[in-house]
Parts: sequence; structure tokens; C-alpha cells
Amino acid sequence: MTEILAVAVALATLAAGAAVVTKLFALIKRVHDWLDDWQGEPARAGVPARPGVMARLEAIEAQLKPNGGSTARDAVDRVERVVNRVERVLAESPEV
Repeated sequence: MTEILAVAVALATLAAGAAVVTKLFALIKRVHDWLDDWQGEPARAGVPARPGVMARLEAIEAQLKPNGGSTARDAVDRVERVVNRVERVLAESPEV
């Protein structure tokens, strides 16, 4: 009877250990995936490169500075100038 109890305890311990190891591997994979997202990944066969977070932030920040016509900032400035002109014309015209 003692041997059966010892085997049962050993099996229970192995099962609990396997569950912990499985959860640990899942956690390690999630951390690895997060690091890949943060750092980016180079291109590989059939998959384009993915820039990391810092490279993407740099690209976003570049859109916030005027460069003579091609950034989002330049587009916003153009829209603002047009709206200001329309407001001036409407303010100067007699009311309909």
C-alpha cells in the first residue's frame, strides 16, 4: 500500500510540474513575441520585414514636422490656409 501511495504522489508531483512547465513556456513565448514586436524583425522568406517600435515612432514623428509638402503636417497647414481664405472671403462678402 505504501508503494502505491508513493507512486500516486510521484505521478501527482509530475503532473503538477508539467503544468507549471507548460505555463512557464507559454509565458516565455509571450515575452519573446513582445520583444520581437518591440525590436522588429528582419525579412525572411515570404514575410516582409517589420520595423520595431522605435523605428515606427520615428516615422510618425517625421510626419509631424513640415518638409515642404509631403508630410501630414504640411497637409494640415494647407487645409488651414484654405479654411482661413474661405473665412476671409465669407467675412468680406455681403450676407445672403
